[in-house]
Amino acid sequence: MMATSRTIDPELLRAFVTVVDHGSFSAAAQRLYRGQSAVSLQIKRLEEQLGTRLLDRSSRRVALTAEGEMVLGSARQLIALNEQLLGRVQEPELAGLVRVGAPEDFATSRLPRLLADFSRSHPQVALEVVCELTLDLQRRFEAGELDIALLKREPSVTLDGTRVWREQLVWVGGDALPRDEEVLPLVCSPIPCVYRARAIGALDEAGRAWRVSYSCGSLAGNHAAVRAGLGVTVLPKDMVPGDLMLLDNAAHRLPMLADTEIALVAKAGLTPPMARLKEYIVHELELGSGR
Repeated sequence: MMATSRTIDPELLRAFVTVVDHGSFSAAAQRLYRGQSAVSLQIKRLEEQLGTRLLDRSSRRVALTAEGEMVLGSARQLIALNEQLLGRVQEPELAGLVRVGAPEDFATSRLPRLLADFSRSHPQVALEVVCELTLDLQRRFEAGELDIALLKREPSVTLDGTRVWREQLVWVGGDALPRDEEVLPLVCSPIPCVYRARAIGALDEAGRAWRVSYSCGSLAGNHAAVRAGLGVTVLPKDMVPGDLMLLDNAAHRLPMLADTEIALVAKAGLTPPMARLKEYIVHELELGSGR
């Protein structure tokens, strides 16, 4: 039976959605700048208001109950409407075009929800998003074709910009792993590709022979090749598709890989919508990276 209260605090819904998205109370607490006990209390209050359990806390990673799954979609909608209302009231004049560049893997995983939330809050801002390899994006940015760009950054290369993401790189394979070959078959994007260079550099330093067995400019194409057993690839840990698996470095004689970094660069003289989007991306991704 539903509780008698007819008003739900949006902050309780935000805490609930954040716990679901980040998989734990501790990660959500860091994201929300609150203590873990405070977030736990918010979830408890929300459950009391709704008169039902939303999360199963019995496992190491919190999971949605059946009722929680039903509530989640509505919670997201209410949070989005709240942000949209605040955006329209506080910044009614914010309008214009922002050209954004991002690597394909990042643009298909982290970025869509972030940009969707921004667009709901600022419906008069038009976004043009370009997905390419980092070095191609950098050339576009330097040519003035992009206002804001998210670029993969090599630790050894100086690149001006604000670091907004850092994540572990891992070796990835499919169920149909290639047989244990002396020459490792690699699936990767064409030159120039930061992950390709990172993989080859690590293998050369470790003295492990390799060959490019499949090279495709499409992330989906490379994933399909790995699934088919044509080779192994390198991806950020949190961007590994559910049907592919992290490979054990020792078992497959694979070297360790340095973390990947994403830096945000922005042109000089940003318009108000450009500056607002830059601020929003930096804030959201810095919180989400936990670094």
